[in-house]
Order: sequence, then C-alpha cells, then structure tokens
Amino acid sequence: MNHIESSYKLVIYDCDGVMLDTLESNYIFYNSVMEYLGRPHLDPADLRAQRVLHTYSFDNVMEYFFAGDDRREEAWAFAKTIHYRDLAPYMRMEEGLVETLDRLRGSVSLAVCTNRATSMEMIIEDFGLVGYFSCVMTAGQVANPKPHPEPLLKVLDHFGIQPEEALFIGDGEVDMLAARDAGVPFVAYKSNLPALARIKHHLEIFSHLG
Repeated sequence: MNHIESSYKLVIYDCDGVMLDTLESNYIFYNSVMEYLGRPHLDPADLRAQRVLHTYSFDNVMEYFFAGDDRREEAWAFAKTIHYRDLAPYMRMEEGLVETLDRLRGSVSLAVCTNRATSMEMIIEDFGLVGYFSCVMTAGQVANPKPHPEPLLKVLDHFGIQPEEALFIGDGEVDMLAARDAGVPFVAYKSNLPALARIKHHLEIFSHLG
C-alpha cells in the first residue's frame, strides 16, 4: 500500500451527508412521527427544517419540531420505536468513500464525529466500514453534541493530538461551527460553507493533505 504524504495525522468524517446520503431516510423518520401525531408531512421546500433534520442531534431536531406541542412526550416515545434497519434501504454510501478510506488508511488515523446517537455502529457494519475508524464519536457519548466543539475535542483527546493536526470533513453548519470552536481545520463536502477547502468528491481530499 502506498504511503500518502500528509501534514495531518487524523481525518475525521461526519456521517450524514458526508459518508452517506441519508436525506431521504431522515425525512421518512421524521414524517413518520408527524403522521403519528396527525400532523402534515414536512415541506421539502423548507430548507431551514431540512438543515435541522439533516445535521442536528435527535434531541435537538425533536425540540425544533415539537417543543411547543402538548404531545411532545408522545412524539419522543414514538420516535424511539422507529428502527434504524427500516430506514437503511433509503441510505446510500457517497461515491468514492471506500476508495478514499482505503488510500488513507495506514497513512493517517481515521475517525467519525456524528450527531447520530445510537445507529452508528450498525451503519458501520451494514455498509462494510468495519475496521476503518479508530474512534467513533456519537451524540450519545457527549453532554453537548455539535455545533458544540466537545465531540471533536474528545476525538482529539482519544488520539492525543493537537487540533491543527486533524482535518474534519463535514457538510453542515453544525460541523463548521464545531470545527471552528475546536480549532480543527474544516473541509466542506458538497457545501459552500466557509472552509479551508471545499470538495465535491471524496477523492479530492488528497489535494488538501499537504
């Protein structure tokens, strides 16, 4: 395996929208809760709602949609009965991810930092990603999920490295803010967010490792 020259010791990946295209599955999940409460489906044209459901942690998304609802607790309880594996068929791996991980592995450490709370282990198994990531940091392992820097800081602590020695690849504002406040250089994936670099395909990361 060829060694990749990199000035970074660690590449950290967000999950939703970066490793996997999960937008359809996320709509199905939250629309199921809406149906249960007798509320209309989410409007796909509501880009703010789309951003929230695609990038924030489960608790923060539920707060956003149901904070003032007198059936708030009922919504929470029902949402927790929806199983990840019912949604998995609506998720697709992003093109070039595995090829990129194969090339990076052995040259840099790899990690995941996601606002998913409970399904990440199953995703890694179901999509053939076992063995790539030395650290998988989820919203369930921190007091403050992204956009708070705590998850990224815990990843850095796991590897014992400085913020500038890592790259964080994300697609949402929560990723950018977490990276900014943790001091980790940010790469925006399929996004025009302010970043050290913007990439549209995973293999483009190799142009930014120097």
